[in-house]
Amino acid sequence: MALHRLTSITMGVPDVAETAAYYADFGLSPEGDGWFSTRDGGRQLRIVHAATRRLVEVRIGVDDPDDLASAAFHLERIGVTSDRQGSALTAYDKATAVRAVLEVAPRPTQSTVAATPYNGPGRVERTGSRAPGILRADAVRPRKLGHAVVGTTDFEGTTAFFRDGLGFKASDYIKDAGAFLRCSTDHHNILVLNAPVAFLHHTSWQVDDVDDVGRGATAMLEGHPERHIWGLGRHHAGSNFFWYLKDPAGNFSEYYSDMDCVVDDQLWTPEVLEGAKGLFNWGPPPPPSFLHPEDLGALMTGTHSAER
Repeated sequence: MALHRLTSITMGVPDVAETAAYYADFGLSPEGDGWFSTRDGGRQLRIVHAATRRLVEVRIGVDDPDDLASAAFHLERIGVTSDRQGSALTAYDKATAVRAVLEVAPRPTQSTVAATPYNGPGRVERTGSRAPGILRADAVRPRKLGHAVVGTTDFEGTTAFFRDGLGFKASDYIKDAGAFLRCSTDHHNILVLNAPVAFLHHTSWQVDDVDDVGRGATAMLEGHPERHIWGLGRHHAGSNFFWYLKDPAGNFSEYYSDMDCVVDDQLWTPEVLEGAKGLFNWGPPPPPSFLHPEDLGALMTGTHSAER
């Protein structure tokens, strides 16, 4: 595909300092100018001030200038104006006001991490020692940004913006409610959700394995039990292990591992999932606040920032 990665996102929140402190605890490295970096992806999160919490910008890597021209053509076909400046093309989704920037960038590389040895029936991968996951003492630091989830009042329009305009591929759908879209080999990099107001639902960050999903969440909850939202569990769409926490602005952040990868588009057939199957395969059921965040009413009436 011409698109090859979700380069970075910009998150808008009412209290930048408070939210920035949370993501430093989460394991992202502060760069001192509003940016945070991951171990493998570099500068991937920028936090800026906004009246209400929202997804301000997504940046997507492409191979060459021809990919920008192609995106401009397809955006125009769906009635979206774009602006080409050098090696980048910018367009806005009308319903969410999200700024999407396609930029010519090198394809991502990740160093190979040795597989965690797990013992199982008839399979002994680890002998004479305790499991590595319980011996690790270092803090969990995410490897890369995986995806962002945006709520929109125009589900069809926002889905078309990313899929038909920018060139994302569809991986799966939740009937009448969600579109899992990818701009890399990961199962999804953007999830579009049908919602009564535009907002940022969550961001998702890759860690080494399920042990680090658990270790990261456990560390985040020490002294802050209010951060817990949902986990540990395993999704059906994407297949990944997950644990969700909540930042001070009300956005959810997810540690994940073992995501489905689509290397050959011809070998993947999108499904239309219904009910809970689209959300999780096993684990505790999602709390009501995950499906309908508690501040949605305030976001709809514009009182969110005033209450903080």
